[in-house]
Amino acid sequence: MPDAHAGAAAPSVFAVAFKDAALAALVALGLAAPMLGLVTVQTQSGIELEQHWGRVAIAVAIVFAGRLLLNLTLWRPGRKKSLGYVPPKVEARLARFAKYLAPLAILGAVVMPMLPFTERYAIDLGILVLTYVMLGWGLNIVVGLAGLLDLGYVAFYAVGAYSYALLAQYFGLSFWVCLPLAGILAAFWGVILGFPVLRLRGDYLAIVTLAFGEIIRIVLLNWYWFTGGPNGISGIPRPSFFGLDFDRGDDGFAATFGLDYSPLHRIVFLYYLILALALITNFVTIRLRRLPIGRAWEALREDEIACRSLGINTVNTKLTAFALGAMFAGFAGSFFATRQGFISPESFVFMESALILAIVVLGGMGSQFGVAVAAVVMIGGFELFREFSDYRMITFGLVMVLIMIWRPRGLVSTRSPSVFLKEKKAISGSLVQEGHG
Repeated sequence: MPDAHAGAAAPSVFAVAFKDAALAALVALGLAAPMLGLVTVQTQSGIELEQHWGRVAIAVAIVFAGRLLLNLTLWRPGRKKSLGYVPPKVEARLARFAKYLAPLAILGAVVMPMLPFTERYAIDLGILVLTYVMLGWGLNIVVGLAGLLDLGYVAFYAVGAYSYALLAQYFGLSFWVCLPLAGILAAFWGVILGFPVLRLRGDYLAIVTLAFGEIIRIVLLNWYWFTGGPNGISGIPRPSFFGLDFDRGDDGFAATFGLDYSPLHRIVFLYYLILALALITNFVTIRLRRLPIGRAWEALREDEIACRSLGINTVNTKLTAFALGAMFAGFAGSFFATRQGFISPESFVFMESALILAIVVLGGMGSQFGVAVAAVVMIGGFELFREFSDYRMITFGLVMVLIMIWRPRGLVSTRSPSVFLKEKKAISGSLVQEGHG
């Protein structure tokens, strides 16, 4: 007896694509309805719920059309799949171009405040971007080089900020004295976190570090008599330029150098201060990566069992990664406190850790240049979308999804090896290999 389904025609490509797009639109409807369709607004009588179903319809239509287009083009059955949209030759050219782009970027960052058309908003935005660049480079040691997933990195950022604020408030110490102390205290807490998680990895490590970050925030929130609790700490002293304050007095910065007083002097000084701190972080990280400790971090990231079999002390390797990453976060936190003049526990929530981790992942784990590019794109992009606050997080999630599809290993997926073999012609004409670190 012939099979009843033998003569049935196979579903067309369009039908399969349409069904998949409809399912994606249904999921988008479930997500967009509570996020875009229902918005709470503050009124005189209290909080009211506004309905914006037009936004939901637009979002669902975009998802349906985009998914259908992808299914009929890039994701069409039978199409040869590729690992990425950037050919290897083009990627190699971009990598060579990046060698010249990094010095140009540093030069541009140095001269940016001196340009005649530069406004204070641009300098403030540059300070914010450079702060996250420094935080990203610090977390890159833990996540990108050592391969330890840390979701509580903002805790060390908070330790650095509160260390400077409390030392300046209770002991009257200057910023230049508190800066190294804040880094040392943050590194100390990094070691404290490192000891309990020596045997953990993957998701378990992420959960513990996330809990550590929340514990630090809750302690700062409830230790009212010491940290100020939810009221925070205000009146944090500003840094000086070799003892010269940025005020209108006769012994101020402007009067000493014969300049007209301008509040922009202090902003420019803070910009160059965070630029110097970020460049020091980058320089130290690159140097450490070429040392044995840096190679041990990368070995730990690739395979911890093989790392132990080679005789590498994984305990010291993990602790140094946590301590050094925390130290740079402490430096950044100290700068954050002196720049803002006020800190509170609300400045160190989990979203800060998630944002810094997203910068490291999207930029390319282990890539210093990629982290800097990701920080500029994400922090600058957030500022561009400030007027569209309802769509900022949705756009942020969409960008992350697109980057993971287009560049799964980050914007800069290639990293310069810390150890490589180079062929060199000997005097006798034979080829020998010399190791270079």
